[in-house]
Amino acid sequence: MLTKTSKQVINALVKLAKLEEGEWLGVGAIAQQIKVPQNYLGKMLQSFVVAGLVVSQKGLGGGFRLAKDPKEISLFDVVEPIENVDVWSGCALGLKKCSDKNPCAVHFKWKTVKEQYLSFLKNTTIASLDK
Repeated sequence: MLTKTSKQVINALVKLAKLEEGEWLGVGAIAQQIKVPQNYLGKMLQSFVVAGLVVSQKGLGGGFRLAKDPKEISLFDVVEPIENVDVWSGCALGLKKCSDKNPCAVHFKWKTVKEQYLSFLKNTTIASLDK
């Protein structure tokens, strides 16, 4: 259910979660470890600097590191800016008048799946993936 980009960023953040205090990891090293294009990963990580999940430092010995404890970064925090999962409020079949009071054929099934998926994203942290 996750896009390729989301998976790549999650894997990069898991690598950053393993760093010791004061340690930085360059985008080239991260890209090599998780086998993704360096330039693309660099752009994605910079967007997470703006979002406040990652910090960067230029120069020799610089790179990236997490801005927060990995226990405080949920998959939702990572996936939402990429996939906009929080806006999954419309009808799964695209009907305009679908609601709990006027449901389409899949309304309640989709609502259950959506709620479980969002709960999974919100309750799974980067720290829990570092196994």
